[in-house]
Amino acid sequence: MGHTHGHDGHHHHHHHHEDTGAPLPAAFDTSVPDEALTPDQQSRRSLLRRAGLLGAGLAAGSVLAQGAATAAYASTGSRKQNGFLWLAGDHHIHTQYSSDGKYRVGDQVRQGARHGLDWMVITDHGSETHAKIGVEKVNPDIQEARDAYEGTLVFQGLEWNIPAAEHGTVFVHPGKNEVAVLKQFETDYDGSVKGASDSTPANEALAVAGLNFLAEQVERRKVKDALMLANHPARRGVDSPHEIRGWRDATAPGRQIAIGFEGAPGHQAAGIAAPLGMGRARGIYDNSPSANSFAGYPLESYRTWGGFDWMTATVGGLWDSLLAEGKPWWITANSDSHQVYTDTAVRGGPDSDFTANGKHTDPIYGGKVDLAQGDYWPGQYSRTHVGADGFSYAAVMDGIRAGRVWVDHGQLLSGLDARVAGGSRWATLGGALHVKKGTPVTLTVDLGLAGGPNWAGFVPKLARVDVIQGEVTGAVSDQDTFTAPTAKVVQSYEVNKSTGTVRLTYDLGSVDRPVYVRLRGTDGNRSAVGLMGAAVDPAGPAVDVVGDADPWKDLWFYSNPVWVLPS
Repeated sequence: MGHTHGHDGHHHHHHHHEDTGAPLPAAFDTSVPDEALTPDQQSRRSLLRRAGLLGAGLAAGSVLAQGAATAAYASTGSRKQNGFLWLAGDHHIHTQYSSDGKYRVGDQVRQGARHGLDWMVITDHGSETHAKIGVEKVNPDIQEARDAYEGTLVFQGLEWNIPAAEHGTVFVHPGKNEVAVLKQFETDYDGSVKGASDSTPANEALAVAGLNFLAEQVERRKVKDALMLANHPARRGVDSPHEIRGWRDATAPGRQIAIGFEGAPGHQAAGIAAPLGMGRARGIYDNSPSANSFAGYPLESYRTWGGFDWMTATVGGLWDSLLAEGKPWWITANSDSHQVYTDTAVRGGPDSDFTANGKHTDPIYGGKVDLAQGDYWPGQYSRTHVGADGFSYAAVMDGIRAGRVWVDHGQLLSGLDARVAGGSRWATLGGALHVKKGTPVTLTVDLGLAGGPNWAGFVPKLARVDVIQGEVTGAVSDQDTFTAPTAKVVQSYEVNKSTGTVRLTYDLGSVDRPVYVRLRGTDGNRSAVGLMGAAVDPAGPAVDVVGDADPWKDLWFYSNPVWVLPS
């Protein structure tokens, strides 16, 4: 059944993670004395110290090798574990170069850095104006932000109007051809630019051709790397299961360009009740089926569940159906920041001519607090944590492609370390543990609980953690499959601590067929029986109430899967 093919090339180093020695930003590098830092770097370092993220931990090796694991974990504060630097980021951010945006690149990067992000992708909307003007014009602003915020990696990307489908983030490794490659990609393959939005076979083929174009640019060394992640995939019902599989399978395993989708969309403030909020749906998921929607999707797929997209939130649903094929497909969580809730800036004056200039004029002070917006700043609410081999653009892209990723809302966790171990081997998120049939396998999870207040000013409390397990049943015969009958919550843990770390262990027993496990956790405020029934998910996320969904009162984290492949 070829279970391992999805993993070869991705996971070849799953049991020895050495440092690659990539240079750390000065603020992180404990060999650089405090007095050698700029004021900016000094404030970053004191922030890291306060959060317990600096010190012994940066050079710490494997927790397992240290024996006194929990003590070691507490002292390292989880930033550097098993040779990984866990870097928080956001791949879905808009600026004044989007027709519906407002902020300067520097505003978004400054806010992201302040809210604890290590990497960000600027993703203005693909459009005729952006393809002609914006994609070039934004680049000097990005270069400037890279220089100004050395502790933050700033990628240039765009929000691709996927032909026949929804939006997606496309981004490339920085370099001299970053603009040229993105410009050509957008000109030739953007659904809006090409008039290719309808759900037709020809348009679906154009999307796949676009991914192949990006793979070719990497192959030819025009850019060092390129990635695509589908954004808010269930929002309009237009990302059919066969399209998602088509993007995933467009390019060779190990050189995959399309590697996942948003497990949770942005616009998380949009459900705050009026008059204190815009009173819409969380994630602005308030659509209904249209002519281009996939007819098989149920009505409940058009809403968020605990702030997460239905494809991810449903145990035994679409995401699990992809994982059951034994191929990589990862989830992320982002701000989709356009217009920030409670901000006081407004779009630059009446002379703003987006079509002529490819950008809006700079924002100005609006004289009041804006309660009619649905977004947070990058890093303020949603975070995507990537296990990187060092502090570099390539290391972040490699970590995302490898699936070493977990996501949280409202700073619910300060760290997560998960591994499955059997015999002398182990694998972490996104990886595959290859064992002989009958080898006893154990999942060990170390969680760093919230170390301080989040951006709403309170310390979130983790109430419960669920282990979800599914069998790898191989490729589907029907490409529009969106259920996975074997996936279910196999274990739940009540968390009875509010600070420090928690270690959970789950015994998978002697594994005789390929399986994967993934993690989910909640503050326990809102839950409901999952869509597949109580035997599958007795206490999953509840559907978000349109017009009354305070995101800070319903916090979840999710991890990407790790596979166990016996032979």
